[in-house]
Amino acid sequence: MASSKVDAIAAELPAGVRESGKLVVGNGSAGGGQPPLGFTADDNKTPIGVEIDIAYLVASVLGLKAEIQTTSWENLFLGLDSGKYQVGISNIGVSELRKEKYDFATYRLGLHAFEAKQGSGLKVTGPADLAGKSVAVGSGTLQEAILVDWNKQNVAAGRKPASIKYYQQSADIYLALQSGRIDLYLGPNPNASYHVATRHQTEIVGTVSSSYPVQGLVGITTKKDNGLVKPLADALNAAIADGSYAKVLAQWGLPAEAVPKSLINPPGLPKK
Repeated sequence: MASSKVDAIAAELPAGVRESGKLVVGNGSAGGGQPPLGFTADDNKTPIGVEIDIAYLVASVLGLKAEIQTTSWENLFLGLDSGKYQVGISNIGVSELRKEKYDFATYRLGLHAFEAKQGSGLKVTGPADLAGKSVAVGSGTLQEAILVDWNKQNVAAGRKPASIKYYQQSADIYLALQSGRIDLYLGPNPNASYHVATRHQTEIVGTVSSSYPVQGLVGITTKKDNGLVKPLADALNAAIADGSYAKVLAQWGLPAEAVPKSLINPPGLPKK
């Protein structure tokens, strides 16, 4: 998916980047990755996914060639710090802590999804819907923190807390859902959307912001004050305006995460 170069936006780039002709993008999908975000194609080497397509889209508006380099999540930030990568496009959520070191141009809503067995009849819009339910979640995740918070709200309101269950492997979670040992699984919305679309065994019955209680936003990440964030946001807004952005999200089953506008450094996940 490509968009046309916009000369006025390309002119905003720092001269060194514009003259190099390339945008070096770090993506944390090494080792196989996670569909539909960033993962390896059937040839076992080509990176594909919504994050990769966003990289190509933004680079095309800026008149640059996207050079995708896959790495681990930890090394992604080391690479941004050292200048190995000019930008990170890898489902990086905007947080107040990260904003101290990085600039963000937002391009997706950050959502977590409640997944249930197909035909469950469940709907989750808030804490009360989880009262007395059994919910799987990853240990130490943002999703777990949301469940703990919602349980406190339920107990304070005189409702039963949800029973939180921990699994190491997603395959075990889906077996537990199918057999009825758990009612729900709370995980990242992109992964849940992809699983629902490809396996046809589960359904999404509710979503919650990844930065609850503020709206979670995912952003292209770049080193603070390096001059890239404004052209990145302007390039995203050009792709939103010409419809190519919507096509990318639709192709990967993520229209629910579309944003109307790319924002620079909006409020993010609060500091603890």
